[in-house]
Amino acid sequence: MSPPRSLVAAATVAIALCGALPASSRAQGAPAGSSPTVASPAPPAAFDYRLVPQQIAAGVYVLVGHLEDFSPQNGGNIVNTGFIVGTSGVIVIDTGPSKRYGEQLRAAIARVTPLPVVLTINTHHHPDHFLGNQAFPSETLAALPEVIAGIAAEGNAFNDNMYRLNGDWMRDTEVVVPRLTLTPGRLSIAGRDLEVLALGGHTAADLVLIDHASATVFASDLVFHERAPTTPHADLARWRTSLDTLGALQAKRWVPGHGKVSADTTPITETRAYLGWLSETIKRSAESGADMAEALTRPLPAEIRPWALAESEYRRSVIHLFPAAERTALAPASGTRP
Repeated sequence: MSPPRSLVAAATVAIALCGALPASSRAQGAPAGSSPTVASPAPPAAFDYRLVPQQIAAGVYVLVGHLEDFSPQNGGNIVNTGFIVGTSGVIVIDTGPSKRYGEQLRAAIARVTPLPVVLTINTHHHPDHFLGNQAFPSETLAALPEVIAGIAAEGNAFNDNMYRLNGDWMRDTEVVVPRLTLTPGRLSIAGRDLEVLALGGHTAADLVLIDHASATVFASDLVFHERAPTTPHADLARWRTSLDTLGALQAKRWVPGHGKVSADTTPITETRAYLGWLSETIKRSAESGADMAEALTRPLPAEIRPWALAESEYRRSVIHLFPAAERTALAPASGTRP
């Protein structure tokens, strides 16, 4: 029996959003890693992301993205990026979804301070966090080893898909892999007392940056706020353990990867509760004998329904995670067969 059309459509959207398309699905005639031609209407304001840094502490700035899916209307600006101004330079946390974004982020930083960028961090290997790398000095680009490996392995496929999703906002964007390897621990950069945590669960490697002077935690996509988490590379159990680590930190403000900045641990509590519900819902669906189409129709809890993209991210998460849960549920039965 053929799968329902709605299921096929949902799966197609999920695969496109996680960027994990094989090389054969790239634009016809384009070499691997090249930028496919995309026909899209020119968005308003001549591709201006209208980036406005918000100062959340002394020398600490955040640029908050839209709570939306990637689209030609927002140009992929759905991510939070940030920067910290020290006494002799600037530390950048994530570079955004495109070369244009990276260039406009550099311009936004220059409006705040004339100091040079001395460190540019990619927190993980999802495309909205590193495709602005071209705009920053290559010698400042840094990430955890696993993040560097992920960008090198999957960056071009991600970039191709971002062209398809965002259109001409992506023009001339190319993958630039960080050169510098970061390790967990305390470091002093440009007069700022920083600390790198190497965690995981949202992806294989998720970097968290702490600015100790302001007690600010840049939690990246381990934390979402009033926006349903994305799960294309998720390990939910490991992710929840990482959230326990974050929840134990003494901090005054939390910068999530998506959603507004918080002065308390509410985003951590939200994300942990969502992941727990998601894990249990998928597990129970598989163990009850439900198929993926049935799991897709499970209702959302009332407290999650108002979140941005709650319905669509739940459906994508089912497609990402249900097959493994189903295999686990069926394993004991298959093991008893003669």
